[in-house]
Amino acid sequence: MNHRRRIDWLLLVGFSSFLFFFGLAHFGLVGADEPRYAEVAREMLARRDWITPVLGNQPWLEKPPLYYWQAMVAYGVFGVSDWAARLPSAVDATLMIIAVFVFLGKFHPGFHLDGALMTASAAGVIGFARAAGTDMPLAASFTMALLAWYAWYQGGLKLYLAGFYLGLALATLAKGPVAPILAAAILVVFAGLRKDYRLIRRTLWIPGILLFSLIALPWYVVVEIRNPEFFRVFILEHNLSRFATDLYHHRQPFWYFIPVTLLGLVPWTVFALAALGEDIRRTSWWVGSSEMASSERALSLFLAVWLVVPVVFFSLSQSKLPGYILPALPAGALLVTEYVARSLAVGHRPAMALIILHSVLAGATVVLAIEYRVVEHRLGWSVRTTAISWMFAVLLAVGITMTLRSRVGLRALRFVTLVPVVLTIAIVVRLDAPDLDRRLSARPVASEIRQFEAKSLPIAVLGVSRELEYGLAFYGQQTIERYESGQIPAAEHLLVARQGSETEIGKRATGRRVAYLGTFAPQRLEYYWVAGKQDH
Repeated sequence: MNHRRRIDWLLLVGFSSFLFFFGLAHFGLVGADEPRYAEVAREMLARRDWITPVLGNQPWLEKPPLYYWQAMVAYGVFGVSDWAARLPSAVDATLMIIAVFVFLGKFHPGFHLDGALMTASAAGVIGFARAAGTDMPLAASFTMALLAWYAWYQGGLKLYLAGFYLGLALATLAKGPVAPILAAAILVVFAGLRKDYRLIRRTLWIPGILLFSLIALPWYVVVEIRNPEFFRVFILEHNLSRFATDLYHHRQPFWYFIPVTLLGLVPWTVFALAALGEDIRRTSWWVGSSEMASSERALSLFLAVWLVVPVVFFSLSQSKLPGYILPALPAGALLVTEYVARSLAVGHRPAMALIILHSVLAGATVVLAIEYRVVEHRLGWSVRTTAISWMFAVLLAVGITMTLRSRVGLRALRFVTLVPVVLTIAIVVRLDAPDLDRRLSARPVASEIRQFEAKSLPIAVLGVSRELEYGLAFYGQQTIERYESGQIPAAEHLLVARQGSETEIGKRATGRRVAYLGTFAPQRLEYYWVAGKQDH
């Protein structure tokens, strides 16, 4: 390995470590999905059951096991904690970025580090790389599968095609049949636009299909044998019904994934749109122009199809969540890499308006983080504070613009854009994390509860969000009973309730001694001790 290559690897590892791993434990699990998935993995580990996902001691068959398996390994090595629950996504994102780096080293040597870091620094990639969940395992394995497929398409080496089927199998274990369906849609559209209809038949390689089946199918067979309701719950409800109906109340407008994709590609959004627009403008895909038929342009077409098809596919779904679009984001970042490489090759300089828009967007990310801190922490917000923040954004944007218009030009795009990304991550993780923890996570609530306990007690909740319920289950390592559902523990227990619940508690815990313990103001919660039935 030459000196330049070693430096590239060091930069890749350094930035990936910062973007994906820095401060994973600075705030607790948030939302409903993070604590729920983390708790499923914890319960599976406690039961030594690698087949049936379990939540609250009941089968939880909404998702396949890849994330759970990874989290169980992390718990086994590092112990059960929130940062260990997030570790699988961070590791998967790193592997994805390494795959991009290696892929571009073959097809775009000289731009492999740019493409890898552009992919790593997209807002959607950073966000889901730091979350305990199934989205990044799917996106990472799906990305590696498509990169392997394209490497096979260009070089014909069957080892790459085997890599495609391996990645697709892991993606199927990460989130289900959506992975092969989405991959098939991308490849069919690409083959159609290339007017190479034999391509799909060549892709259907028997050894690869067998490899996919040996890796992906055994768990599906065994879990169905152990849980006969699996097919109905997972396939019919959480795949078909989720796509065709608003069964889980995630309805959004048809165009929802357009802004989600644009936000997910920040700070590369402007150049991604420019790259996509240039391909559309210069090439008549629908008639298979000779320019797009050339091998030099095939990668641009493949990346454009990879970006657009998931947006269209999931826009047809009646249930829409931001994480659905994550597998498309690497294609957008790679389109930017292609655009930069082409521009430098022909000496093209982007329009001034394009550079200014990119610079303003990059600078604005830092200011938004500062403004959030000022407003949420009430740090003496004023017109002056806002003016200073935006003056900083303007100076940052001017600096980026001047650099990109200098002799260095687009060669500096990756470096100057990473500066605001790094600053934003540092502000959010180091400065905003304590406030996020207090307001959004169950971790500080669980910590205060432990201070009240002279002995370990069951925990029940009343009138609180399911996010808090799942979080308390994970941090308390126990099943949480909910008063509204009639799940009132017979034994002595602690109750976490929304503020102002005294009357309702009295009605539900009739005849039992109840003692007020305190308040957790950031989330408007109150703590109570409730005596056992035999103690009233």
